[in-house]
Amino acid sequence: MEKLNVLLVCGSGASSGFMAANIRKAASARGVELSITARGESEIENYIDEINALMVGPHLAYILDEVEEFVGDAPVKVILMRADYYSTLDGEKALDHLLEEMK
Repeated sequence: MEKLNVLLVCGSGASSGFMAANIRKAASARGVELSITARGESEIENYIDEINALMVGPHLAYILDEVEEFVGDAPVKVILMRADYYSTLDGEKALDHLLEEMK
């Protein structure tokens, strides 16, 4: 698999930063090539051309329609994170979910 470029959007800076760091750690422990950036939803448009996956915090489910519009025809997989691993910032489970969606 080529390197994954992931944008993580959660609406609140601190938790998304921790989540991104935990996913990064999990990926490097497994030898998965991954670049992950955490940003606010207002910045999604700026990154669409650079990413393969967009992970959205579970409490932002309501922005998914809007996100699909931003994404349009871009080859970007939009993934709604699950509350179970998001609430505990579990990078391993988040990485599992990401890889499963990207197959």
